[in-house]
Amino acid sequence: MAVAGVGGPCAGSGHRQLRHDGEAATMSTVRDSLRRLQVPDLAIRGWRPGMSGEALLALVCAYFVLACNGTFWQAVAQAGTSPRVRIVLAVAVFALHACVLAPFAWRAATRPVLAALLVLTACANWYASRYAVLFDVDMLRNILHTDMAESRELLSPGLLVHVAVAGGLPAALVLWTRVRIPSLRQDLRRRALFAIAMLALALVALAIGSQGVFSLMRNDHALRHRITPGNVLVSTVRALSQEERGPAGPRETVAADARRIVGAAGPRRPRVLVLVVGETVRADHWGLNGYARQTTPELARRDVVNFPDVTACGTSTEVSLPCMFSILGREHYDRVAIRHQENLLDVLARTGVAVAWRDNQSGCKGVCDAIGMQAMQPAQAPALCTGNRCLDAILLAGLRERIEAADDDVLIVLHPLGNHGPNYFERYPAAFEHYRPTCRHGDPGRCSRQQIVNAYDNAIGYTDAVLGELIDLLGAQHGHDAAMLYVSDHGESLGEYGLFLHGAPLAIAPRQQLQVPMTLWLSPAVTGSAGIDRDCLERIAGDAYSHDNLFDTVLGFFDVQTRDYRPGRDILHPCRRASAAARA
Repeated sequence: MAVAGVGGPCAGSGHRQLRHDGEAATMSTVRDSLRRLQVPDLAIRGWRPGMSGEALLALVCAYFVLACNGTFWQAVAQAGTSPRVRIVLAVAVFALHACVLAPFAWRAATRPVLAALLVLTACANWYASRYAVLFDVDMLRNILHTDMAESRELLSPGLLVHVAVAGGLPAALVLWTRVRIPSLRQDLRRRALFAIAMLALALVALAIGSQGVFSLMRNDHALRHRITPGNVLVSTVRALSQEERGPAGPRETVAADARRIVGAAGPRRPRVLVLVVGETVRADHWGLNGYARQTTPELARRDVVNFPDVTACGTSTEVSLPCMFSILGREHYDRVAIRHQENLLDVLARTGVAVAWRDNQSGCKGVCDAIGMQAMQPAQAPALCTGNRCLDAILLAGLRERIEAADDDVLIVLHPLGNHGPNYFERYPAAFEHYRPTCRHGDPGRCSRQQIVNAYDNAIGYTDAVLGELIDLLGAQHGHDAAMLYVSDHGESLGEYGLFLHGAPLAIAPRQQLQVPMTLWLSPAVTGSAGIDRDCLERIAGDAYSHDNLFDTVLGFFDVQTRDYRPGRDILHPCRRASAAARA
Protein backbone atom coordinates (compact mmCIF):
# COMPACT_ATOMS: atom_id res chain seq x y z
CA MET A 1 0.00 0.00 0.00
CA ALA A 2 1.47 3.25 -1.05
CA VAL A 3 1.97 6.08 1.38
CA ALA A 4 0.01 9.18 0.42
CA GLY A 5 2.09 11.81 -1.40
CA VAL A 6 5.04 9.57 -2.26
CA GLY A 7 5.61 9.76 -6.00
CA GLY A 8 2.95 12.50 -6.25
CA PRO A 9 3.23 16.14 -7.40
CA CYS A 10 5.00 17.29 -4.24
CA ALA A 11 7.81 14.79 -4.44
CA GLY A 12 10.10 16.87 -6.77
CA SER A 13 9.60 20.02 -4.66
CA GLY A 14 10.70 18.21 -1.53
CA HIS A 15 13.84 16.96 -3.17
CA ARG A 16 14.68 20.45 -4.47
CA GLN A 17 14.29 21.89 -0.96
CA LEU A 18 16.63 19.27 0.43
CA ARG A 19 19.22 20.09 -2.27
CA HIS A 20 18.91 23.84 -1.56
CA ASP A 21 19.42 23.32 2.17
CA GLY A 22 22.42 21.12 1.48
CA GLU A 23 23.99 23.68 -0.87
CA ALA A 24 23.45 26.49 1.65
CA ALA A 25 25.12 24.41 4.33
CA THR A 26 28.02 23.64 2.01
CA MET A 27 28.50 27.33 1.08
CA SER A 28 28.40 28.30 4.73
CA THR A 29 31.06 25.71 5.46
CA VAL A 30 33.21 27.05 2.61
CA ARG A 31 32.87 30.60 3.89
CA ASP A 32 33.87 29.55 7.38
CA SER A 33 36.87 27.63 6.02
CA LEU A 34 38.01 30.60 3.91
CA ARG A 35 37.66 32.97 6.84
CA ARG A 36 39.79 30.65 8.98
CA LEU A 37 42.38 30.47 6.20
CA GLN A 38 42.37 34.29 5.86
CA VAL A 39 42.33 34.21 2.04
CA PRO A 40 40.37 36.48 -0.32
CA ASP A 41 36.79 35.38 -0.97
CA LEU A 42 36.51 37.26 -4.28
CA ALA A 43 33.73 35.19 -5.82
CA ILE A 44 31.74 34.83 -2.62
CA ARG A 45 31.47 38.57 -1.94
CA GLY A 46 30.53 39.71 -5.39
CA TRP A 47 33.99 40.59 -6.75
CA ARG A 48 34.98 42.64 -3.75
CA PRO A 49 38.00 40.97 -2.18
CA GLY A 50 38.13 40.41 1.52
CA MET A 51 41.23 39.62 3.52
CA SER A 52 42.87 40.09 6.87
CA GLY A 53 44.53 43.36 7.77
CA GLU A 54 47.89 41.58 7.88
CA ALA A 55 47.51 40.24 4.33
CA LEU A 56 46.58 43.70 3.01
CA LEU A 57 49.49 45.31 4.86
CA ALA A 58 51.88 42.73 3.44
CA LEU A 59 50.65 43.34 -0.10
CA VAL A 60 51.08 47.11 0.24
CA CYS A 61 54.58 46.74 1.69
CA ALA A 62 55.52 44.47 -1.21
CA TYR A 63 54.25 47.17 -3.58
CA PHE A 64 56.46 49.74 -1.83
CA VAL A 65 59.54 47.55 -2.32
CA LEU A 66 58.88 46.60 -5.94
CA ALA A 67 57.30 49.74 -7.40
CA CYS A 68 58.18 52.77 -5.26
CA ASN A 69 61.93 52.60 -4.70
CA GLY A 70 63.46 53.10 -8.11
CA THR A 71 66.16 55.53 -6.94
CA PHE A 72 67.06 53.23 -4.05
CA TRP A 73 67.49 50.19 -6.27
CA GLN A 74 69.38 52.25 -8.83
CA ALA A 75 71.86 53.35 -6.15
CA VAL A 76 72.18 49.74 -4.95
CA ALA A 77 72.89 48.56 -8.49
CA GLN A 78 75.45 51.30 -9.10
CA ALA A 79 77.31 50.14 -5.99
CA GLY A 80 77.94 46.80 -7.72
CA THR A 81 76.13 44.67 -5.16
CA SER A 82 75.57 40.96 -5.69
CA PRO A 83 72.11 39.45 -6.37
CA ARG A 84 72.21 37.91 -2.89
CA VAL A 85 72.62 41.32 -1.23
CA ARG A 86 69.76 42.75 -3.32
CA ILE A 87 67.44 39.92 -2.31
CA VAL A 88 68.39 40.36 1.34
CA LEU A 89 67.73 44.10 1.10
CA ALA A 90 64.35 43.54 -0.55
CA VAL A 91 63.27 41.12 2.19
CA ALA A 92 64.58 43.41 4.95
CA VAL A 93 62.95 46.56 3.54
CA PHE A 94 59.64 44.70 3.12
CA ALA A 95 59.70 43.24 6.62
CA LEU A 96 60.79 46.45 8.37
CA HIS A 97 58.03 48.48 6.71
CA ALA A 98 55.46 45.84 7.69
CA CYS A 99 56.74 45.77 11.27
CA VAL A 100 56.76 49.57 11.64
CA LEU A 101 53.31 50.03 10.09
CA ALA A 102 51.67 47.14 11.97
CA PRO A 103 50.61 49.23 15.02
CA PHE A 104 49.10 51.99 12.86
CA ALA A 105 47.42 50.23 9.92
CA TRP A 106 45.16 48.27 12.24
CA ARG A 107 41.45 47.44 12.48
CA ALA A 108 39.25 50.25 11.11
CA ALA A 109 42.30 52.41 10.38
CA THR A 110 43.94 49.82 8.13
CA ARG A 111 42.52 50.91 4.78
CA PRO A 112 42.62 54.73 5.23
CA VAL A 113 46.16 54.64 6.66
CA LEU A 114 47.49 52.47 3.83
CA ALA A 115 45.63 54.48 1.17
CA ALA A 116 47.03 57.77 2.45
CA LEU A 117 50.51 56.25 2.65
CA LEU A 118 50.29 55.07 -0.96
CA VAL A 119 49.53 58.60 -2.15
CA LEU A 120 52.28 60.08 0.02
CA THR A 121 54.75 57.50 -1.27
CA ALA A 122 53.87 58.31 -4.87
CA CYS A 123 54.60 62.01 -4.20
CA ALA A 124 57.92 61.21 -2.54
CA ASN A 125 58.83 58.85 -5.37
CA TRP A 126 58.17 61.59 -7.93
CA TYR A 127 60.49 64.12 -6.27
CA ALA A 128 63.13 61.48 -5.57
CA SER A 129 63.19 60.37 -9.21
CA ARG A 130 62.82 63.82 -10.82
CA TYR A 131 64.91 66.00 -8.50
CA ALA A 132 67.02 63.36 -6.70
CA VAL A 133 65.60 64.66 -3.41
CA LEU A 134 66.81 62.92 -0.27
CA PHE A 135 64.19 62.97 2.47
CA ASP A 136 66.37 63.49 5.53
CA VAL A 137 65.39 65.53 8.60
CA ASP A 138 66.53 68.86 7.15
CA MET A 139 64.60 68.27 3.94
CA LEU A 140 61.43 67.42 5.85
CA ARG A 141 61.94 70.55 7.96
CA ASN A 142 62.21 72.56 4.74
CA ILE A 143 58.98 71.01 3.48
CA LEU A 144 57.14 71.70 6.73
CA HIS A 145 58.20 75.37 6.62
CA THR A 146 57.60 75.95 2.91
CA ASP A 147 55.02 78.62 2.13
CA MET A 148 52.12 78.12 -0.29
CA ALA A 149 53.73 80.13 -3.09
CA GLU A 150 56.75 77.81 -3.12
CA SER A 151 54.55 74.73 -2.88
CA ARG A 152 52.46 75.75 -5.87
CA GLU A 153 55.56 76.06 -8.02
CA LEU A 154 56.48 72.46 -7.28
CA LEU A 155 53.14 71.19 -8.58
CA SER A 156 52.99 70.08 -12.20
CA PRO A 157 50.71 68.04 -14.49
CA GLY A 158 53.34 65.30 -14.52
CA LEU A 159 53.24 65.08 -10.73
CA LEU A 160 49.45 64.84 -10.68
CA VAL A 161 49.41 62.10 -13.32
CA HIS A 162 52.13 60.14 -11.52
CA VAL A 163 50.39 60.40 -8.14
CA ALA A 164 47.04 59.41 -9.68
CA VAL A 165 48.50 56.31 -11.36
CA ALA A 166 51.15 55.20 -8.86
CA GLY A 167 49.31 56.27 -5.71
CA GLY A 168 45.66 56.90 -6.46
CA LEU A 169 44.86 53.62 -8.21
CA PRO A 170 46.50 51.40 -5.57
CA ALA A 171 44.84 53.49 -2.86
CA ALA A 172 41.44 52.97 -4.52
CA LEU A 173 42.04 49.20 -4.59
CA VAL A 174 42.94 49.26 -0.91
CA LEU A 175 39.78 51.20 -0.03
CA TRP A 176 37.69 48.80 -2.16
CA THR A 177 39.00 45.76 -0.30
CA ARG A 178 37.09 44.39 2.67
CA VAL A 179 39.20 43.99 5.81
CA ARG A 180 37.86 41.36 8.16
CA ILE A 181 38.08 42.54 11.77
CA PRO A 182 37.88 39.82 14.43
CA SER A 183 37.44 40.39 18.15
CA LEU A 184 39.81 42.82 19.79
CA ARG A 185 41.57 40.12 21.80
CA GLN A 186 42.07 37.89 18.79
CA ASP A 187 43.20 40.83 16.68
CA LEU A 188 45.73 41.99 19.27
CA ARG A 189 47.23 38.52 19.48
CA ARG A 190 47.38 38.09 15.73
CA ARG A 191 48.83 41.57 15.08
CA ALA A 192 51.51 41.09 17.74
CA LEU A 193 52.52 37.76 16.20
CA PHE A 194 52.62 39.40 12.76
CA ALA A 195 54.86 42.25 13.95
CA ILE A 196 57.20 39.85 15.74
CA ALA A 197 57.38 37.63 12.67
CA MET A 198 58.21 40.58 10.42
CA LEU A 199 60.90 41.82 12.80
CA ALA A 200 62.40 38.33 12.98
CA LEU A 201 62.32 38.07 9.18
CA ALA A 202 64.16 41.40 8.84
CA LEU A 203 66.81 40.37 11.40
CA VAL A 204 67.37 36.99 9.75
CA ALA A 205 67.68 38.59 6.32
CA LEU A 206 70.17 41.19 7.55
CA ALA A 207 72.14 38.53 9.40
CA ILE A 208 72.43 36.44 6.23
CA GLY A 209 73.71 39.36 4.16
CA SER A 210 75.22 41.44 6.94
CA GLN A 211 78.67 41.84 5.42
CA GLY A 212 77.43 43.15 2.08
CA VAL A 213 74.56 45.22 3.47
CA PHE A 214 76.48 47.05 6.17
CA SER A 215 79.41 47.66 3.84
CA LEU A 216 76.98 49.20 1.36
CA MET A 217 75.46 51.43 4.03
CA ARG A 218 78.89 52.59 5.24
CA ASN A 219 79.97 53.52 1.74
CA ASP A 220 76.76 55.37 0.92
CA HIS A 221 75.47 57.28 3.95
CA ALA A 222 72.57 58.69 1.93
CA LEU A 223 71.21 55.27 0.95
CA ARG A 224 68.84 55.00 3.91
CA HIS A 225 67.27 58.32 2.92
CA ARG A 226 66.24 56.74 -0.40
CA ILE A 227 64.07 53.99 1.09
CA THR A 228 60.47 55.10 0.56
CA PRO A 229 58.18 55.60 2.46
CA GLY A 230 60.31 54.81 5.51
CA ASN A 231 62.53 57.82 4.82
CA VAL A 232 59.56 60.20 4.84
CA LEU A 233 57.96 58.69 7.93
CA VAL A 234 61.09 58.54 10.07
CA SER A 235 62.35 61.99 9.05
CA THR A 236 58.93 63.56 9.60
CA VAL A 237 58.70 62.13 13.11
CA ARG A 238 62.21 63.33 13.90
CA ALA A 239 61.58 66.78 12.43
CA LEU A 240 58.34 67.21 14.40
CA SER A 241 59.89 65.95 17.62
CA GLN A 242 62.73 68.45 17.24
CA GLU A 243 60.44 71.30 16.25
CA GLU A 244 60.83 74.38 18.42
CA ARG A 245 58.07 76.94 18.57
CA GLY A 246 60.56 79.43 19.92
CA PRO A 247 62.27 79.94 23.25
CA ALA A 248 60.03 79.42 26.25
CA GLY A 249 61.69 82.39 27.95
CA PRO A 250 64.17 85.13 27.11
CA ARG A 251 66.84 84.12 24.66
CA GLU A 252 70.42 83.76 25.79
CA THR A 253 72.25 87.06 25.54
CA VAL A 254 75.14 87.18 23.09
CA ALA A 255 77.90 89.79 23.40
CA ALA A 256 76.37 91.29 26.54
CA ASP A 257 79.13 93.90 26.71
CA ALA A 258 78.66 95.08 23.12
CA ARG A 259 78.82 98.84 22.51
CA ARG A 260 79.64 101.05 19.58
CA ILE A 261 82.81 103.12 19.88
CA VAL A 262 81.85 105.72 17.30
CA GLY A 263 84.41 108.51 17.18
CA ALA A 264 87.30 106.55 18.65
CA ALA A 265 89.25 107.03 15.44
CA GLY A 266 87.85 110.48 14.83
CA PRO A 267 84.32 111.77 14.17
CA ARG A 268 82.38 110.06 11.36
CA ARG A 269 79.00 110.28 9.71
CA PRO A 270 76.36 107.59 10.29
CA ARG A 271 76.86 104.46 8.24
CA VAL A 272 74.40 102.33 6.34
CA LEU A 273 75.07 98.76 5.32
CA VAL A 274 72.60 96.99 3.04
CA LEU A 275 73.13 93.26 3.41
CA VAL A 276 71.58 91.32 0.53
CA VAL A 277 71.09 87.64 1.36
CA GLY A 278 70.87 86.23 -2.16
CA GLU A 279 68.74 83.18 -2.80
CA THR A 280 70.06 80.03 -4.44
CA VAL A 281 72.88 81.57 -6.49
CA ARG A 282 75.89 79.32 -6.98
CA ALA A 283 79.44 80.62 -7.25
CA ASP A 284 80.42 79.01 -10.53
CA HIS A 285 77.64 80.83 -12.44
CA TRP A 286 78.60 84.24 -10.99
CA GLY A 287 80.14 86.33 -13.77
CA LEU A 288 82.64 88.04 -11.46
CA ASN A 289 84.04 84.61 -10.56
CA GLY A 290 85.15 83.94 -14.12
CA TYR A 291 82.06 82.13 -15.44
CA ALA A 292 82.11 81.77 -19.23
CA ARG A 293 78.97 83.91 -19.42
CA GLN A 294 79.10 87.43 -18.04
CA THR A 295 76.04 87.14 -15.81
CA THR A 296 77.09 90.16 -13.69
CA PRO A 297 77.80 93.01 -16.17
CA GLU A 298 76.37 95.73 -13.91
CA LEU A 299 78.54 94.78 -10.95
CA ALA A 300 81.56 94.48 -13.25
CA ARG A 301 81.07 98.14 -14.22
CA ARG A 302 81.06 99.26 -10.62
CA ASP A 303 83.91 99.41 -8.16
CA VAL A 304 83.23 96.22 -6.18
CA VAL A 305 85.40 93.71 -4.38
CA ASN A 306 84.53 90.12 -5.28
CA PHE A 307 85.25 87.07 -3.10
CA PRO A 308 85.39 83.94 -5.29
CA ASP A 309 85.92 81.30 -2.57
CA VAL A 310 83.01 81.40 -0.12
CA THR A 311 81.31 78.41 1.53
CA ALA A 312 77.74 78.42 2.82
CA CYS A 313 76.57 77.22 6.23
CA GLY A 314 74.15 74.75 4.66
CA THR A 315 72.34 73.75 1.52
CA SER A 316 68.95 75.23 2.39
CA THR A 317 67.54 78.55 3.56
CA GLU A 318 66.12 76.85 6.65
CA VAL A 319 69.65 75.98 7.80
CA SER A 320 71.78 78.74 6.31
CA LEU A 321 69.86 81.85 7.39
CA PRO A 322 69.90 81.21 11.17
CA CYS A 323 73.44 79.85 10.91
CA MET A 324 74.99 82.82 9.09
CA PHE A 325 73.56 85.35 11.56
CA SER A 326 74.62 83.32 14.61
CA ILE A 327 77.85 83.66 16.54
CA LEU A 328 78.07 79.85 16.46
CA GLY A 329 78.17 79.59 12.68
CA ARG A 330 78.89 76.32 10.91
CA GLU A 331 81.97 75.59 13.01
CA HIS A 332 79.88 75.15 16.17
CA TYR A 333 76.50 74.62 14.51
CA ASP A 334 73.70 73.61 16.86
CA ARG A 335 70.22 74.24 15.53
CA VAL A 336 68.50 74.30 18.94
CA ALA A 337 71.17 76.50 20.54
CA ILE A 338 70.95 78.97 17.64
CA ARG A 339 67.20 79.29 18.08
CA HIS A 340 67.65 80.06 21.78
CA GLN A 341 70.38 82.66 21.36
CA GLU A 342 70.45 86.24 20.24
CA ASN A 343 71.87 86.76 16.77
CA LEU A 344 73.75 89.49 14.93
CA LEU A 345 70.63 91.62 14.43
CA ASP A 346 69.79 91.52 18.13
CA VAL A 347 73.31 92.54 19.15
CA LEU A 348 73.36 95.48 16.73
CA ALA A 349 69.91 96.65 17.79
CA ARG A 350 71.03 96.60 21.42
CA THR A 351 73.94 98.93 20.57
CA GLY A 352 71.63 101.46 18.90
CA VAL A 353 72.00 100.47 15.24
CA ALA A 354 68.66 100.75 13.43
CA VAL A 355 67.97 97.27 12.00
CA ALA A 356 65.36 96.35 9.38
CA TRP A 357 64.50 93.22 7.38
CA ARG A 358 62.78 93.49 3.99
CA ASP A 359 61.56 90.19 2.57
CA ASN A 360 60.46 89.09 -0.90
CA GLN A 361 60.84 85.44 -0.05
CA SER A 362 59.50 82.98 2.52
CA GLY A 363 60.47 84.83 5.69
CA CYS A 364 63.56 85.17 7.86
CA LYS A 365 63.40 81.69 9.48
CA GLY A 366 63.32 83.20 12.96
CA VAL A 367 66.31 85.51 12.48
CA CYS A 368 64.26 88.73 12.52
CA ASP A 369 61.65 87.69 15.11
CA ALA A 370 62.84 90.27 17.64
CA ILE A 371 63.09 93.19 15.20
CA GLY A 372 60.15 92.46 12.92
CA MET A 373 59.96 91.98 9.17
CA GLN A 374 58.58 94.02 6.31
CA ALA A 375 57.11 91.58 3.80
CA MET A 376 56.94 93.21 0.38
CA GLN A 377 53.40 93.38 -0.98
CA PRO A 378 52.14 93.74 -4.58
CA ALA A 379 50.39 96.97 -3.61
CA GLN A 380 53.79 98.62 -3.09
CA ALA A 381 54.74 98.21 -6.76
CA PRO A 382 51.95 96.55 -8.79
CA ALA A 383 53.93 96.74 -12.04
CA LEU A 384 56.57 94.41 -10.56
CA CYS A 385 54.13 91.74 -9.43
CA THR A 386 52.14 88.90 -10.93
CA GLY A 387 49.73 87.13 -8.61
CA ASN A 388 51.41 86.73 -5.24
CA ARG A 389 54.97 86.85 -6.61
CA CYS A 390 56.95 90.07 -7.17
CA LEU A 391 60.24 90.72 -8.92
CA ASP A 392 63.09 91.56 -6.58
CA ALA A 393 63.26 95.20 -7.62
CA ILE A 394 60.35 95.70 -5.24
CA LEU A 395 62.86 95.49 -2.38
CA LEU A 396 64.19 98.89 -3.45
CA ALA A 397 60.76 100.56 -3.26
CA GLY A 398 60.92 103.21 -0.53
CA LEU A 399 64.43 102.18 0.47
CA ARG A 400 65.95 105.62 -0.08
CA GLU A 401 63.34 107.23 2.17
CA ARG A 402 63.89 104.57 4.82
CA ILE A 403 67.62 105.34 4.94
CA GLU A 404 67.22 109.10 4.88
CA ALA A 405 64.77 108.94 7.79
CA ALA A 406 67.46 107.47 10.05
CA ASP A 407 69.89 109.76 11.84
CA ASP A 408 72.20 107.01 13.11
CA ASP A 409 73.85 103.82 11.84
CA VAL A 410 71.54 101.56 9.83
CA LEU A 411 71.62 97.89 8.82
CA ILE A 412 69.02 96.84 6.27
CA VAL A 413 68.76 93.19 5.25
CA LEU A 414 67.19 92.46 1.87
CA HIS A 415 65.98 88.90 1.31
CA PRO A 416 65.18 88.52 -2.40
CA LEU A 417 63.50 85.68 -4.28
CA GLY A 418 66.62 85.48 -6.42
CA ASN A 419 67.09 82.17 -8.20
CA HIS A 420 64.65 80.13 -6.21
CA GLY A 421 63.73 77.09 -8.29
CA PRO A 422 62.35 75.35 -10.07
CA ASN A 423 60.60 78.23 -11.88
CA TYR A 424 63.73 80.22 -12.72
CA PHE A 425 61.97 81.69 -15.76
CA GLU A 426 59.61 83.60 -13.46
CA ARG A 427 62.39 85.39 -11.57
CA TYR A 428 63.15 88.02 -14.22
CA PRO A 429 61.26 90.21 -16.70
CA ALA A 430 61.23 89.37 -20.42
CA ALA A 431 63.92 91.95 -21.17
CA PHE A 432 66.47 89.83 -19.27
CA GLU A 433 65.98 86.65 -21.27
CA HIS A 434 69.41 86.90 -22.86
CA TYR A 435 70.05 83.15 -23.05
CA ARG A 436 67.61 80.99 -25.02
CA PRO A 437 65.84 78.63 -25.24
CA THR A 438 64.74 78.54 -21.61
CA CYS A 439 62.95 75.97 -19.51
CA ARG A 440 59.48 77.29 -18.87
CA HIS A 441 58.26 74.44 -16.69
CA GLY A 442 58.65 73.61 -13.04
CA ASP A 443 59.35 70.01 -14.03
CA PRO A 444 63.01 69.62 -15.10
CA GLY A 445 62.14 66.36 -16.81
CA ARG A 446 60.39 68.32 -19.54
CA CYS A 447 63.44 70.45 -20.34
CA SER A 448 66.98 69.90 -21.51
CA ARG A 449 69.76 70.76 -19.10
CA GLN A 450 70.82 73.67 -21.32
CA GLN A 451 67.31 75.15 -21.14
CA ILE A 452 67.42 74.94 -17.34
CA VAL A 453 70.86 76.59 -17.23
CA ASN A 454 69.73 79.36 -19.59
CA ALA A 455 66.78 80.28 -17.36
CA TYR A 456 68.97 80.10 -14.26
CA ASP A 457 71.62 82.40 -15.77
CA ASN A 458 68.97 84.89 -16.90
CA ALA A 459 67.75 85.09 -13.30
CA ILE A 460 71.31 85.87 -12.12
CA GLY A 461 71.48 88.61 -14.72
CA TYR A 462 68.38 90.21 -13.23
CA THR A 463 69.84 89.97 -9.71
CA ASP A 464 72.93 91.74 -11.03
CA ALA A 465 70.77 94.57 -12.43
CA VAL A 466 68.95 95.01 -9.09
CA LEU A 467 72.28 95.11 -7.24
CA GLY A 468 73.59 97.69 -9.68
CA GLU A 469 70.55 99.87 -9.06
CA LEU A 470 71.01 99.42 -5.31
CA ILE A 471 74.65 100.55 -5.48
CA ASP A 472 73.63 103.65 -7.43
CA LEU A 473 70.97 104.41 -4.82
CA LEU A 474 73.49 104.07 -1.99
CA GLY A 475 76.12 106.07 -3.85
CA ALA A 476 73.72 109.00 -3.98
CA GLN A 477 73.35 109.09 -0.19
CA HIS A 478 74.40 112.36 1.45
CA GLY A 479 73.57 111.67 5.08
CA HIS A 480 75.20 108.25 5.43
CA ASP A 481 78.46 106.58 4.46
CA ALA A 482 77.17 103.56 2.55
CA ALA A 483 78.17 100.00 1.78
CA MET A 484 76.54 96.91 0.27
CA LEU A 485 77.40 93.28 0.93
CA TYR A 486 75.84 90.57 -1.21
CA VAL A 487 76.17 86.89 -0.26
CA SER A 488 73.99 83.97 -1.30
CA ASP A 489 72.48 81.66 1.33
CA HIS A 490 73.31 78.46 -0.58
CA GLY A 491 73.85 77.19 -4.09
CA GLU A 492 71.86 75.04 -6.50
CA SER A 493 72.19 71.81 -8.47
CA LEU A 494 71.24 72.05 -12.13
CA GLY A 495 71.43 68.38 -13.08
CA GLU A 496 74.96 67.49 -11.99
CA TYR A 497 75.05 63.90 -10.66
CA GLY A 498 71.33 63.74 -11.42
CA LEU A 499 70.59 66.35 -8.70
CA PHE A 500 68.30 69.35 -9.02
CA LEU A 501 67.45 72.23 -6.67
CA HIS A 502 69.13 72.18 -3.25
CA GLY A 503 68.84 70.82 0.29
CA ALA A 504 71.16 67.81 -0.03
CA PRO A 505 72.49 66.46 3.30
CA LEU A 506 75.66 68.33 4.19
CA ALA A 507 77.75 65.16 4.37
CA ILE A 508 77.18 64.41 0.69
CA ALA A 509 76.28 67.85 -0.65
CA PRO A 510 78.00 68.71 -3.95
CA ARG A 511 80.05 71.90 -4.15
CA GLN A 512 77.40 73.42 -6.44
CA GLN A 513 75.09 73.64 -3.42
CA LEU A 514 77.73 74.95 -0.99
CA GLN A 515 79.93 77.35 -2.95
CA VAL A 516 78.28 80.78 -3.10
CA PRO A 517 79.11 84.25 -4.46
CA MET A 518 79.97 87.19 -2.22
CA THR A 519 80.54 90.76 -3.42
CA LEU A 520 81.24 93.95 -1.44
CA TRP A 521 80.79 97.56 -2.47
CA LEU A 522 82.16 100.36 -0.27
CA SER A 523 81.59 104.03 -0.91
CA PRO A 524 84.73 106.24 -0.88
CA ALA A 525 83.35 107.88 2.28
CA VAL A 526 83.31 104.54 4.12
CA THR A 527 86.81 103.54 3.06
CA GLY A 528 88.02 106.93 4.30
CA SER A 529 86.22 107.02 7.65
CA ALA A 530 86.94 103.35 8.42
CA GLY A 531 90.53 103.59 7.26
CA ILE A 532 90.13 100.67 4.83
CA ASP A 533 92.87 100.03 2.28
CA ARG A 534 91.14 99.01 -0.97
CA ASP A 535 94.30 97.56 -2.47
CA CYS A 536 94.65 95.36 0.59
CA LEU A 537 91.06 94.14 0.18
CA GLU A 538 91.73 93.21 -3.43
CA ARG A 539 94.78 91.22 -2.36
CA ILE A 540 92.97 89.16 0.29
CA ALA A 541 89.71 88.75 -1.63
CA GLY A 542 90.92 85.45 -3.06
CA ASP A 543 91.33 83.84 0.38
CA ALA A 544 88.86 81.21 1.58
CA TYR A 545 85.86 82.63 3.46
CA SER A 546 82.50 81.35 4.66
CA HIS A 547 79.24 82.47 6.20
CA ASP A 548 81.08 82.32 9.53
CA ASN A 549 82.82 85.59 8.60
CA LEU A 550 79.57 87.55 8.46
CA PHE A 551 78.98 88.06 12.20
CA ASP A 552 82.32 89.69 12.97
CA THR A 553 82.62 91.60 9.69
CA VAL A 554 79.34 93.41 10.32
CA LEU A 555 80.24 94.13 13.96
CA GLY A 556 83.51 95.61 12.77
CA PHE A 557 81.82 97.70 10.10
CA PHE A 558 79.69 99.42 12.75
CA ASP A 559 82.61 99.81 15.20
CA VAL A 560 81.00 97.49 17.77
CA GLN A 561 83.33 96.55 20.59
CA THR A 562 82.80 93.34 22.57
CA ARG A 563 84.85 90.50 24.00
CA ASP A 564 82.98 88.21 21.58
CA TYR A 565 84.32 90.05 18.54
CA ARG A 566 86.85 87.89 16.68
CA PRO A 567 89.10 90.08 14.51
CA GLY A 568 90.42 87.03 12.68
CA ARG A 569 86.95 86.50 11.19
CA ASP A 570 86.39 90.14 10.26
CA ILE A 571 87.16 90.33 6.54
CA LEU A 572 87.85 94.06 6.76
CA HIS A 573 90.07 93.92 9.83
CA PRO A 574 93.42 93.16 8.12
CA CYS A 575 92.90 96.11 5.79
CA ARG A 576 92.08 98.76 8.37
CA ARG A 577 94.68 101.38 9.11
CA ALA A 578 94.07 103.90 11.91
CA SER A 579 90.78 102.37 13.00
CA ALA A 580 92.34 98.93 13.42
CA ALA A 581 94.78 100.21 16.01
CA ALA A 582 92.08 102.21 17.80
CA ARG A 583 89.71 99.24 17.99
CA ALA A 584 92.48 96.94 19.24
